[in-house]
Amino acid sequence: MDDSKQTSSPEGSVDPSLVSEDGKNVKAVLCQRCGSKVLCPCMALFAEKELFLPSMRKKTSIGQSDGMLDGDTLTAHWLVDDMYTFENVGFTKDVGKVKYLICADCEIGPIGWHCLDDKKSFYVALDRVNHE
Repeated sequence: MDDSKQTSSPEGSVDPSLVSEDGKNVKAVLCQRCGSKVLCPCMALFAEKELFLPSMRKKTSIGQSDGMLDGDTLTAHWLVDDMYTFENVGFTKDVGKVKYLICADCEIGPIGWHCLDDKKSFYVALDRVNHE
């Protein structure tokens, strides 16, 4: 199940100024909507893994099944191995074997993904957060 590829030399559209030589986040990771700090610098590893995240919205509407779910398949993520590493993150109710990560302050999301089968992998999509 773990087909993620961790790398210290991100490819594609990833801004190289976001990733240190050892593959960690150089800048703080912030909520795009309210600016709340999600992760401090050097607390997550860059990882490439294809994950589907529903479109961004308030917590109450994530996971409601009304047929097809619109969203994005994203590959560039910050990987965190302990939920207590986060400064400010919330989790949705279980959606199958997945919990989506949301901003704990404004409840916008999902900004990331966590499979309940893997207790040590929390992914935050680079495209769903700001860096400062």
